[in-house]
Amino acid sequence: MDFRRVPACSVSSRPRIVAHRGASADEAEHTLAAYRRALDDGAEGLECDVRLTRDGVLVCVHDRRIDRTSSGRGVVSTLELADLADLDFGSWHPTTGPASDGEAPDWDRSSVLTLARLLEVVSDSGRDVELAIETKHPTRYAGLVELTLVELLAEHGLTRPTDASTVHVRVMSFAATGLRRLRALAPALPTVYLMDRLPLRLRDGALPGGAVAAGPALRVLRAHPGYVDRVQALGGEVHVWTVDDADDVEFVAGLGVDVVITNRPGSVRRQLDGLADPVTP
Repeated sequence: MDFRRVPACSVSSRPRIVAHRGASADEAEHTLAAYRRALDDGAEGLECDVRLTRDGVLVCVHDRRIDRTSSGRGVVSTLELADLADLDFGSWHPTTGPASDGEAPDWDRSSVLTLARLLEVVSDSGRDVELAIETKHPTRYAGLVELTLVELLAEHGLTRPTDASTVHVRVMSFAATGLRRLRALAPALPTVYLMDRLPLRLRDGALPGGAVAAGPALRVLRAHPGYVDRVQALGGEVHVWTVDDADDVEFVAGLGVDVVITNRPGSVRRQLDGLADPVTP
């Protein structure tokens, strides 16, 4: 898959911008409002985490428990979609807040988001969008997460990248076993190996399990700035997370990373566009 095919804007001279859980600095993470805001802010891609409910639905939730990001409590894998549908997933965020008395809720800002719904919105956006889906492990459902994901993507015709598609999916995980399962189920689906540290065996730039990109934490690149060149020399890409501060944006852009994953896609895009096309006196 050619990740550089993003006709919506020219990004050849700067990293592509992927919105981490949507524009999550401005809207509650993983809400439809956060993803719509990210698209409005000009992000080339969107990132989401997926977990499987008890009744087999993939929902966009980061934590194992829903306590932090909803009005309820409990473990995602023990709850059904109907349980989650009754909860508020937005009012915890400072820019959202609880609805005023008598005011109808804004469902885009408060409802749990299923991956199926996000795929529909992205497909209807009218532009090319990269969608980076992270499978969360460990989970009681193990390989059922990957199987359900592939089945859903197949329904949308997204397991085999084509030039005709406007949605370009890749799957990310910290679990190499999860990526191997994906490769067995959908060999053409690009995968990204996420890392919060750099194992000695991978410091030469090689990637496990047929992954096409490395997904290091920002602190990994701070400690190993030469890693970007080593990955790219072997034909891989580097997708760094999570980059919000201006100094960090300038640092990773200087290293030549391919993708910047950020909570602030609008401000990061403005900064990167400025770095790529500086104003001359």
